[in-house]
Amino acid sequence: MRLTTMTDYALRMLMYVAQHPDRLCTIAEVASAHAISETHLMKVTQVLGQRGWLETVRGKGGGIRLGRAPADINVGAVVRDVEPDFYLVECMGVDDHCRLTRGCRLTGVINGALESFLDHLDGYTLADLLPPSPGQAVAVPLPSPTTRRASRR
Repeated sequence: MRLTTMTDYALRMLMYVAQHPDRLCTIAEVASAHAISETHLMKVTQVLGQRGWLETVRGKGGGIRLGRAPADINVGAVVRDVEPDFYLVECMGVDDHCRLTRGCRLTGVINGALESFLDHLDGYTLADLLPPSPGQAVAVPLPSPTTRRASRR
């Protein structure tokens, strides 16, 4: 599975803006910081603004800021809002021409994997993606139960 460039840029933009809560950010500075096209970021900003993840301020001295606190921005919700679809295999799409669709169990397996992926993202907020503030303790993530079992063998 691969997320679209739009989703990648949306998450990068939110992370950048969240790290500058004391001021408005501009599309140009985010583009420069990540070496991304301003044209692409304008589209991303529009989508994030329409969905309420960003607040846009027009005019001279305008810019963008978060529409909510970082702890209130769920990563899974952002991905669902920005991704155009989650058709991981043909039979999940609207133009299903697969001959196996009626008797195939692959769709159920793929759907389960997709649900697990999105459930995992739902466990994180934008605040979890930000680097620690100076002097803030860094939490070391524990390996998943699956990883710990595999390392004991």
